[in-house]
Amino acid sequence: MSGRGGGTASVFTNDFKCKRHCVSSSYSSFELTSFEVGRSDPVLFAVVYRPPKYNKDFLKEFSDFLAEMMPLYDRVLIVGDFNIHVCCPEKPLVKDFLEIIDSFNLVQWVSGTTHEQGHVLDLVLSHGLPVFNIEICDLAVLDHMPVVFEAGLSRTAVKSTAPPQRRRIFNSSTAGQFSSAFNQLVVPPSAADVLELSSWFSSSCTSILDSVAPLKTLKPRPKPEPWFNERTRAARRACRKAERRWRRDKLQISLQILKNCWHFYQGTVKLAKQEYLANIIVLNQHNPRVLFKMIDSVLNPPQAVSLEASTDLCNMFLQFFNNKVSNIRADITLPSSDPSTCVLCPAVFREFEPASLQFLNELVSQSKPSGSPLDSIPPKFFKEVFPSIAQTVLSIINSSLAAGVVPSTFKHATVQPILKKPSLDSAVLANFRPISKMPYISKLLEKVVYSQLEDFLNQHKIPEVFQSGFRPLHSTESALLRVSNDILLANDAGDYVVLVLLDLTAAVDTVDHSTLISRLQNLVGIQGTALDWFKSYLAERTMCVSLGGYESTTARVPSGVPQGSVLGPLLFSLYLLPLGSILRKHGISFHLYTDDSQIYLPLKKDNLSVTQLLSCLHDIKDWLALSFLSLNEKKTEVVIFGPNDFSGPSPIVLGSLTGFLKSTVSSLGVKLDSNFRMDQQISSVVKLSFLSLRQLAKVKPFLTPAHYETVIHAFITSRLDYCNSLYLGLSQSSLLRLQRVQNAAARLMVGARKRDHITPILASLHWLPVHFRIHFKILLLVFKSLHGLAPLYLSELLTPYSPARCLRSADQMLLEVPRSRRKLRGDRAFAVAAPKLWNTLPLAIREAPSLSIFKTRLKTHFYALAFNPI
Repeated sequence: MSGRGGGTASVFTNDFKCKRHCVSSSYSSFELTSFEVGRSDPVLFAVVYRPPKYNKDFLKEFSDFLAEMMPLYDRVLIVGDFNIHVCCPEKPLVKDFLEIIDSFNLVQWVSGTTHEQGHVLDLVLSHGLPVFNIEICDLAVLDHMPVVFEAGLSRTAVKSTAPPQRRRIFNSSTAGQFSSAFNQLVVPPSAADVLELSSWFSSSCTSILDSVAPLKTLKPRPKPEPWFNERTRAARRACRKAERRWRRDKLQISLQILKNCWHFYQGTVKLAKQEYLANIIVLNQHNPRVLFKMIDSVLNPPQAVSLEASTDLCNMFLQFFNNKVSNIRADITLPSSDPSTCVLCPAVFREFEPASLQFLNELVSQSKPSGSPLDSIPPKFFKEVFPSIAQTVLSIINSSLAAGVVPSTFKHATVQPILKKPSLDSAVLANFRPISKMPYISKLLEKVVYSQLEDFLNQHKIPEVFQSGFRPLHSTESALLRVSNDILLANDAGDYVVLVLLDLTAAVDTVDHSTLISRLQNLVGIQGTALDWFKSYLAERTMCVSLGGYESTTARVPSGVPQGSVLGPLLFSLYLLPLGSILRKHGISFHLYTDDSQIYLPLKKDNLSVTQLLSCLHDIKDWLALSFLSLNEKKTEVVIFGPNDFSGPSPIVLGSLTGFLKSTVSSLGVKLDSNFRMDQQISSVVKLSFLSLRQLAKVKPFLTPAHYETVIHAFITSRLDYCNSLYLGLSQSSLLRLQRVQNAAARLMVGARKRDHITPILASLHWLPVHFRIHFKILLLVFKSLHGLAPLYLSELLTPYSPARCLRSADQMLLEVPRSRRKLRGDRAFAVAAPKLWNTLPLAIREAPSLSIFKTRLKTHFYALAFNPI
């Protein structure tokens, strides 16, 4: 808390069932870790650290903590460094503290000195739990003395042991041995079709691996810290050896040797952590999403899920996941007619082209080594031996494409249940999300299909223009920018806008296979062997649940697009194609991001009826039912945007939508309020950013300045930049809140004090201030829109300037600026603000020949404006 010392930690064995306990409030005067032990009649354990500096809030906050916890538990144990001299009861703070613990019937068990300078600072407090055999140890290497004690707690849980695992052990020579053996094989004539060929390939690879890397039964071991290496292991052994010697002879020289060993061990640990984190950063410095995930897993290690894995539990999960989908489909009442008005696709896609070996090599080199436990060759090893098996794998893929058949082994998913949030109860199956793992070769096959299908779709402009999910050049920001542009322009014209956010329940799991095939055939134009391939791809799919080394039985998957597959998101977006026709029929504006729908309707002041919107929603519900999709009404949200700020009653009668009306809604991770001030969105960004800064301060000693800056960009800058194009035109006070986050990150980066002037620090780091970063994002989107690197729905908002008569400005690459009326509405719309900013740029920037050159010139220009104003 103060930057020196402090911190709490708890270590326990698997003999006890421990569950993290979250308190309802946060405390500024002390640090706290609390958890429950046991299931029936649990014991509350709390570890406390109170900094030595006096804080007037401690007594109140500690009393609040006890008042919240004590009524809930019959047995409580609180330990920690309180930095209160309880051995001096006449002192005011001590007296008040002792009165508090006495009023809550807590017993303080420590009576001896726990600090090298005297006094009792480390306490053991309990209620309803006997404590005995208390020992204060003289470790000599710390200023505080460890307090060891025993408590009467029975082991109510049986230690769950994972079953022994059968694994292959690979070494440096395994790949060579495998390749040599495989090259000697001859494909038998019986393996003429894809089914026989894939079966022969799988069995042959398994046979060779059984020879060069046979399966061995291994007992599961706890995974060591990822940074732990041979140097740290040797240093730790030296410490333990020195400690045993000192405990045996109690000589001063032995104590000095022990201290030296401990200091050396701490140095090796710090160095090992530096090397480990540096390696993560170097490997992922150009992929902020992966870098964020990796560093976050180091700062916040995932909590172990307290599940006793078994075959029965796997079968329970399998039944739950299947029942969830079947229950949703069973509750759907099919309408009498189809409200969509789609036109048959005139283009035809009859067959796939054979893939080339060069293209397959590119797919393998770019793909992640992730697959299924049932892979005959583990993905990482697959990439090592690919040169020797490439031709056979290519034959399998091309045979599948030519015959329109997908082998059954390619259609089996291994599902792993993952807890949705660490704070959720692991005893509730509904709190788990199924994560499907597909065979590695099946992913390669799907990538070949995806590449050819995507080219066909783009060539014939089949995808929904206003669908941004899982499409190149599209993003959540581009989707929100178009929606906000339309709303702001409508408000600028004096209209109200009703925005409805719709979400679907388990959408990808309830997709009807026959309906999907029909839409692929009629709306996409897939026929011939290509259609046969998709029929085979969807038919007779299976799944099983795997958890902790155990596995369920196998079950059919009669509906849904395959999760964890390459084609799943694309097939789902094609399944939703008719939805756009319904919205257009009713004259409703919309935008889709996978299964998240944003539907909005401008309303004139003299006609605020929402009948048109309600009629459209009725047809949407009918179409969803006809498509075996279920609307999740719990997540439906409605917000009204007005031409002027308003906070009173809604001027629009919403009818059946009234119960869903909110002043702020969350759309694609951004909080939108009815006045478009973005206050709650900014508050969320600021809160999460400062939380991350506190965490990043912990890893600073382990990183070089260059690596640390990369991590700060991944955690802080990326959060400030997410959808920051929506912040254009906000008040200075709102942007100042975001600027404070960047200022704090810059000071943390260079180790500056709070009172140090921030401008020279930002300039030295070459960090553009928040205001300029917003303009940078807008102009970047303009450049992409003008050069075919952005969605069509953004490009169509920009019109090149064309004067009525020949002027010098005709060749200046300027844009037309639409007129607007309101500064806080129309001036903030992308169609208005973007051309204004673009036209202010020097010609050398506007005519940049490439995206990279444009970004370089633009940053140089903004850097001069921010830090070297004329």
